[in-house]
Amino acid sequence: MERLPLGHAGPALTRLAFGAAGIGNLLTPVGDEEADGALAAAWAAGIRSFDTAPHYGLGLSERRLGRFLEDRPRSAFHLSTKVGRILDPARGPIGSDLVNGFAVPATHVRRWDFTADGVRRSLEESLARLGVDRIDTVYLHDPDDHLEQALEEAYPALEQLRSEGLVGAIGAGMNHCAPLARFVRETDVDVVLLAGRYTLLDQTALEDLLPTATESDVSVVVGGVFNSGLLADPRPDATFDYTTAPAPLVARALRMQEVCVRHGVPLRAAAVRFALAHPAVTSVLIGARTAGEITDAAEQATRPVPDAVWADLRAQGLLPGHVPTPEGDH
Repeated sequence: MERLPLGHAGPALTRLAFGAAGIGNLLTPVGDEEADGALAAAWAAGIRSFDTAPHYGLGLSERRLGRFLEDRPRSAFHLSTKVGRILDPARGPIGSDLVNGFAVPATHVRRWDFTADGVRRSLEESLARLGVDRIDTVYLHDPDDHLEQALEEAYPALEQLRSEGLVGAIGAGMNHCAPLARFVRETDVDVVLLAGRYTLLDQTALEDLLPTATESDVSVVVGGVFNSGLLADPRPDATFDYTTAPAPLVARALRMQEVCVRHGVPLRAAAVRFALAHPAVTSVLIGARTAGEITDAAEQATRPVPDAVWADLRAQGLLPGHVPTPEGDH
């Protein structure tokens, strides 16, 4: 699978990356065997970029990913994790972490920490869970409500870690464009990770973030290209950004699906290929729980989408005329 470097000269990412929140039991339990199967299928498909975080299953995602990668050559894969949440041991009765979105025992509690010491502690604990001695990319994770501290304390700590060689590239990951654009303008990040805001249904990132990243030679990794389900399988009970999809968005997605089906391609293929078409986008991050999900995503990423699909989507007002699409990129 093709690889592109991050930012100015950072470590390379495969065009498709494996998002490991699902194998951290996001919303529903996933067994060890099933998680290993998903990772093995990603590897078999040529995916060599894996993204995780302490937040995902209170460290379960990192532990599972570390076990899978331990027998692979360290130079063969790109590994990213995140800082900003410290995992402290829970005191008192241990319940479920589903209130925070993960079907795991609540053995720990998350504590926001964007101090320099917090960044180093979080990274050290991630290295231990993953069983590696360096991380290729480290993101500040969801610093939306802690933006000033993240810029003034956490970011300089990451910059120092990069200069020490403990991490290869640094960045920030969020669901919102404006604060990521601020990181691009005000810091020397290599990459930003944006979830759900550059898709067939939501091109908010075109307003500021993507042009700014292009001008600054900062890479963008796009997650959530299916908007948490609606663009993978549009139907009335589908989810959009992890909540029930509004009826107008369902109708729009169904119209997009009709266009794709008429030209013999799945909507999923158009969703992945669309995100990859913007010149600022280095990689698309696909969250998967099963081997079938990630194998399908890899197939869609390389499936030719006829130019007529993009022309029809524009003609029906389903895509703005100015958005980049991969015409001729077959």
